[in-house]
Amino acid sequence: MVAKPPVDDEVIERITDIDVTEEMETSFLEYAYSVIYARAIPDARDGLKPVQRRILYSMDEMGIRPDRSHVKCARVVGDVMGKLHPHGDTAIYDALVRMGQSWAMRLPVVDGHGNFGSLDAGPAAMRYTECRMATAATAMTGEIDQDTVDFKPNYDGKLTEPVVLPAAFPNLLVNGSTGIAVGMATNIPPHNLVEVVQALKHLLTHPDASVEDLMRFVPGPDLPTGGKIVGLDGIADAYAGGRGTFKIRATARIEQTSPRRKGIVITELPYMVGPERVMEQVSALVRNKKITGIADMKDLTDLTNGLRLVIEVKNGINPDAMLEQLYKATKLEDSFGINMVALVDGQPQTLSLRDALVVYADHRLDVTLRRTRYQHTKAAERLHLVQGLLLAIVDIDDVIAIIRGSDDAAAARTKLMEVFDLDEVQANYILDLQLRRLTKFSRLELEKEREELEQRLADLSQIIDSDDELRALVARELDEVARQFGTPRRTVLLAGGGAAVTAAKAAPLEIADDPCWVMLSSTGLLARADTAEPLPTTGRRAQHDVVISSIRTTARGEYGVLTSHGRVIRAQAIDLPSIALTAEAPNLQGGSLAGELIDLDKGERILALTTLGEETFGWAFGTRRGVVKRTNPDLLAKDSWEVIRLEDGDEVVGAVELADDRGELCFISSDAHLLHYPASAVRPQGRSGGGMAGIKLGAGASVVFFGLVPEGDAQVVTVSGSGSGLPGTEAGLAKVTPFSEYPGKGRATGGVRCHRFLKGETTLLSAHAGATPVIAAAPSGAPLELTSVHEGRRDGSGTPLTQPLGGLASRGSAQEPAPADASADDAAGAPDDADDTLF
Repeated sequence: MVAKPPVDDEVIERITDIDVTEEMETSFLEYAYSVIYARAIPDARDGLKPVQRRILYSMDEMGIRPDRSHVKCARVVGDVMGKLHPHGDTAIYDALVRMGQSWAMRLPVVDGHGNFGSLDAGPAAMRYTECRMATAATAMTGEIDQDTVDFKPNYDGKLTEPVVLPAAFPNLLVNGSTGIAVGMATNIPPHNLVEVVQALKHLLTHPDASVEDLMRFVPGPDLPTGGKIVGLDGIADAYAGGRGTFKIRATARIEQTSPRRKGIVITELPYMVGPERVMEQVSALVRNKKITGIADMKDLTDLTNGLRLVIEVKNGINPDAMLEQLYKATKLEDSFGINMVALVDGQPQTLSLRDALVVYADHRLDVTLRRTRYQHTKAAERLHLVQGLLLAIVDIDDVIAIIRGSDDAAAARTKLMEVFDLDEVQANYILDLQLRRLTKFSRLELEKEREELEQRLADLSQIIDSDDELRALVARELDEVARQFGTPRRTVLLAGGGAAVTAAKAAPLEIADDPCWVMLSSTGLLARADTAEPLPTTGRRAQHDVVISSIRTTARGEYGVLTSHGRVIRAQAIDLPSIALTAEAPNLQGGSLAGELIDLDKGERILALTTLGEETFGWAFGTRRGVVKRTNPDLLAKDSWEVIRLEDGDEVVGAVELADDRGELCFISSDAHLLHYPASAVRPQGRSGGGMAGIKLGAGASVVFFGLVPEGDAQVVTVSGSGSGLPGTEAGLAKVTPFSEYPGKGRATGGVRCHRFLKGETTLLSAHAGATPVIAAAPSGAPLELTSVHEGRRDGSGTPLTQPLGGLASRGSAQEPAPADASADDAAGAPDDADDTLF
């Protein structure tokens, strides 16, 4: 058994009494010092925390530059942790990832490869991701090998690390910083590089510039995620005293997200706010019934189009007012508290905008001066060697003889120094020289190099000796950095809420039941114009498409559509996309296809719009086979119902709402015959009736137009062609004729000829009869002028059109319901100024 060593009683009883309060204070101060200086607060010169500085320096030392391939992030983290940063790998990797996130940094300094996370999720593990220095990082570490900054021992004293990086651009303001220390914190927003450089250049030439002067160049932060900063008072406070608060709003616009609904489309979010967080907040508000009126919400963000968060609004809800509610209740509007705290000369200080710029400018002046002195020393040393070499080349034979005659290198060095008046450095350089350099051409090169070095030394001496030259050099280098890395401003600065925000706050959430117009275009677009005024008109050019039918109703009212299958379909005006009215005409490009809004059968088309109410007088229909029917409105409590019984193979080609029994019903057939007679000549039938003979058609002919021609000036437009081409591809020949040239005939007769066919023409491609003037549109909806078409005889031939015809519209297409107590004469239609051509 091994004997135990004796126990030293003195060691066991060596107990030191300490004051707990004093020990806690000392330990806490040491901890606070470590957090402030070694972890959380950036240096005002390069804007980096120690861990960030060590990452960039290590990557530069490892050669992981932009022109090299990516390496595993774990490799970088391990190198930084093993050599410079004796803390956990998690802290190093988190810092590395943040420096490569484009939504966190205005000018990323790490080029990441792989899953570097998102605003709502963290990155993949460092063993799965790769990285390398971004181009901007080379500007941070460049010239570090030219004695531009001081170095200090690393944590174990075996290596050295830079105290600060040269930092060719003002990283503290450009990329901002955030950190929580002990008893203090920093929160600096990113800024635009070009703006900060312009402020620095002004400060270099005007050292006494005030904060107000500098704010002319740096009006506010420029956040990586864009957005809008609302209110600049907090920014001015922060720039003047280092502390202030401003509000950031998401960038959003109102779009027609579906044929039936409008939505709020968000393309930019406040700084460091992710779409998933916003969606969670909106879902919670809807679930708790704190916000009503949201129909759907989806995230359509992708790598090609960027952020696109769509919030669909229910029909009848004002999307602008809904957006204002979301600003108040969600992170679509966020506040940012500026607290510009950074280390200056090793001490944490709260900086104004001017202070931050001054510290960086002084740093760049010092870096540039040290670099210039380093380059001056190197150039002087090289010149010294060149001068010695030139002396030796003049007597090269003696140099060779001395070297050959010497016992060793030391003797040769001594002899050369004595004979040619050289110093030891020059003599050693000559001894190390290769014989192939001792040529005539090499001498010429050396003489040229000597001249260049002398000029170089003169230029460097001028920079060293002149403060103005030094400042000018720093300004030029900053300009070059701004040209290389500068980008346009992303964040919009708004001094106040703006007129649009004020109007949105004042607008009610639900759309009022105000008067509006519902319009149908020749290309099948439906839209609503929220106005009580008569629709604007023009006789010249449509902005887009022609409106073939329009009625006046209310925003929450009903309207009906008359279809080619002889149906009336009930619809809600609130479901239609709202369009704006221009000075001349409504633009139906903002409308939706009727087939996406109305439930139509296969092959069914919408022919006209109609009011649904007690004031509706009646409807008239004309079919392809020449049948006419006039019916009194029989409104049913259904979504749709038939109002004419059609024979197999027949369809309605024209349908109109009658304001009374006045006006002329007009048929135009494919074999160029026109027949019109008073609407009163057609006896009204019930809903199930099949109509009566309207026009007598020739063999193989069919009806191409049926409509109501109101009293007053009217025109007939006919377009002839061969009919052998695809529909919408044949331009044809058009003719415009006064309606008065066509005499009326009795119902069920053949009418009179309205167009003479030329050789090769067999049919009418299109026709229209209505109030003057008649306006045309191409199949694409583009306006088509008829002013070049001369008015011809009623049986004359046409004039060639420049492109195919897609639709025709005429004055008299607008229907406005008369008041309930109006007389029969007053109920005839809309006022003359409202009953005009619509485009």
